[in-house]
Amino acid sequence: MKAKTATHVDDGKVRCSWCTRDPLYIRYHDREWGVPLKDPRALFELLCLEGAQAGLSWWTILSKRDNYRRAFHGFEPARMAAMGGRDVNRLLGDAGIVRHRQKIEAAIGNARAYLALEAAGENFSRFLWAFAPAERVPPKTGRTTAPESEAMSRALKKAGFRFVGATTCYAFMQAAGMVDDHAEDCFRRTRRRTG
Repeated sequence: MKAKTATHVDDGKVRCSWCTRDPLYIRYHDREWGVPLKDPRALFELLCLEGAQAGLSWWTILSKRDNYRRAFHGFEPARMAAMGGRDVNRLLGDAGIVRHRQKIEAAIGNARAYLALEAAGENFSRFLWAFAPAERVPPKTGRTTAPESEAMSRALKKAGFRFVGATTCYAFMQAAGMVDDHAEDCFRRTRRRTG
């Protein structure tokens, strides 16, 4: 998400411009977006949701997040990995999620890739956070990729993940708090330490 400017909501706090007056977006912005997330399962869920969002607005996915959790067994990788063709066909008829065959199949395949990493002794959180830049505050806001997201994308694809392009990975890094792309005057912005 781009955060070049900020906006006031009725409570007087300055927020990123993408954070409209919609209560769902405000809660997400204030409580989740950009907060460092380390739990492997929560990171897996977020990565799946970011993949589902490709080509759509984040609001579309955020408003359907509970439906996604229901449809994909709470993003429990082992249960997702066991899903097959019948499940895909059932989900294609589920109006509570985005009915896109490749994205549904990618989420299931990503669960299998997650389990394969785990079986190889890889902690998913450490795997992903290894791509976080040394400093959370990026040199500029408004970008949609970074060398780190490109490297993360390559590594995830090599591990068998899909719908994990560099732009999706950068959005994931923003949401997971690996970078802080809140607008300069947003009340949630991390301040650089001086001295």
